[in-house]
Amino acid sequence: MDWITIIITLLIPYGIIIWIYLNPKESLLMGRRGIYKEEPEITESAIRNMKAKALITIIVYPIVNIIFFVYMFSL
Repeated sequence: MDWITIIITLLIPYGIIIWIYLNPKESLLMGRRGIYKEEPEITESAIRNMKAKALITIIVYPIVNIIFFVYMFSL
């Protein structure tokens, strides 16, 4: 039962990161859409920047978690 809790806890941020990669424009406006009277224009460079950050995190996040678990359970 503990494993299921740990896995679900770690998959929630991973799912959010995948959502950010797939919908960078929506994720940039998350929580701030109400302060604008009309739809703000998001530049292409901001979208590419957000997708690059999300892709790097998608690659690094599992590696860090695997290293952490190997270290914790090898003691």
